[in-house]
Amino acid sequence: MPDQNDTFYVTTPIYYVNDKPHLGHVYTTMVADVVARYHRLRGDDTFFLTGVDEHAAKVSDKAAEHDLSPQQWADRNAQAFRDVFEKLEMTHDDFVRTSSEQHKAKVTEYIAALLKSGDVYEGEYEGWYDAGQEEYVPENKAKETDYNSPVNGKPLVRKKEKNYFFKLSAYVPALLAHFEAHPTFVQPEARKNEIVNRIKEAQDVPISRTGTSGWGIPVPGDEAQTIYVWIDALFNYLTYVDTPDRRKYWQAGAVHFIAKDILWFHAAIWPGLLMALNKCDGYDWVNLPKQVYSHSYWVSDTGEKMSKSLGNFLDPAAIDNYVNEFGLDALRYFLATHGPLGTTDSAFSPDLFAKVYNADLANTFGNSCSRVTNMIGKYCEGKAPTPMLQDATSFNSDSSEHLGFSFVNSDYAGIIHHRLKNITSLPNRYSEAFEHLYLFKCSVAARQVVVEIDSLIEETKPFTLAKDESKLPEVGTILYNCIEALRIASVLLWPFIPDACEAFWGRIGCDYAAQLKSGAGRLDEWTRWGQLKPGTPIEKGEPLFPRYQG
Repeated sequence: MPDQNDTFYVTTPIYYVNDKPHLGHVYTTMVADVVARYHRLRGDDTFFLTGVDEHAAKVSDKAAEHDLSPQQWADRNAQAFRDVFEKLEMTHDDFVRTSSEQHKAKVTEYIAALLKSGDVYEGEYEGWYDAGQEEYVPENKAKETDYNSPVNGKPLVRKKEKNYFFKLSAYVPALLAHFEAHPTFVQPEARKNEIVNRIKEAQDVPISRTGTSGWGIPVPGDEAQTIYVWIDALFNYLTYVDTPDRRKYWQAGAVHFIAKDILWFHAAIWPGLLMALNKCDGYDWVNLPKQVYSHSYWVSDTGEKMSKSLGNFLDPAAIDNYVNEFGLDALRYFLATHGPLGTTDSAFSPDLFAKVYNADLANTFGNSCSRVTNMIGKYCEGKAPTPMLQDATSFNSDSSEHLGFSFVNSDYAGIIHHRLKNITSLPNRYSEAFEHLYLFKCSVAARQVVVEIDSLIEETKPFTLAKDESKLPEVGTILYNCIEALRIASVLLWPFIPDACEAFWGRIGCDYAAQLKSGAGRLDEWTRWGQLKPGTPIEKGEPLFPRYQG
């Protein structure tokens, strides 16, 4: 793997502040956080953006129910999102609030430019409206769902009002050409096929509304019209990096993580708006995102989508219960590796959560860390042992020079060679999976390092060899290779389970956590064999993941 020093920009959708955060919000943010951590681990200049969408009509309605102004209600729930994300140790670099002056000023500026160019014009809309999603629905789509919302099943509303429209239809050829030239622009593949077919039939789209009681951003030059919440929200990805020091992140190409219900806005309207803005004076630097990744839903055991409107979601209290019972790393790991990142919905099951925790964390990484550090404490005076080395030329052409380590002078040299050859191939497999956002495969590659360690221990039985004092050099050789492999496993697992990995680094004398905080991740160097110095004190510590007995 070559050394990297790239620029990386990742976003979540911004979440409605009509209520407190729930599992769906936590999931998307957690996935983005894992990916951001991976890029920081590589040493990339990384920017991670999340936040809240405040200018929705249902926010205003909810505020009125609680006898509060929309701004008061937004302030309360925006803080609830901040609090949850802080508690879950999200590493976002900024937090969007669409009521911020920064955002409102930039959105006004962009819409004014589009009005001037003629790509936004005044017209009249008559058709169907999904109040729950705050989305205009084309006739053909409304008919498919028998004129009910595809998300919450409530009847669509027939509306007729004066609006400003964006000339999306004018950008259909350019959008289709972009999809053709960039086959991974929308992922997964099935989502791309779905959106391409819809773009072919795209009409101009309304981008403003009337009757919002002043809650929102006015259309420049027309105070009676408020910019449609979805258009306002889409621009957040640009407004918060449209500064001299941050513009580099946008130009590097954004990766947007979203749920499948908002794909149309992000994969059709958003790139269309950006194409139009790019043609306006002063905006030639505005390019398209690198990728829109549209994941599926969490569903209950009965198969229903988890949502506030359906009353079956996991709220902050329920999420806290999982963290208190299993630890934050366990929640992070389960969401990132068993969530609905592909085209299939995922069921959130307490039984599955416990099973994954025991199988993937307690019985593998956690158990192996305890096992190896305990043996080093018992047989090697609590220090990383010095392995016995031998010139690699005594072995066949599959030489250690290609693997980054020397073979050991031991009866078990062949076994160790085989296991370490497997281990040293895994960081490349891990990075390839991350580049495609295959988070489960990333975790498999990282955990496979631990599987190889466990196999090495079972095949060489250092605990038996240690009964013969003359075999202690071989025991030390085996255990050095085990603790060194665990060091590499911990580096690969860090984006998923950072707290446990940082605790383990502290026990083996690695200062990676401090380096990461200073922005100096070194994935390639840290996963190179032989970085742990013999003689380094090794602490046993408490189990990182105690086995769950519930």
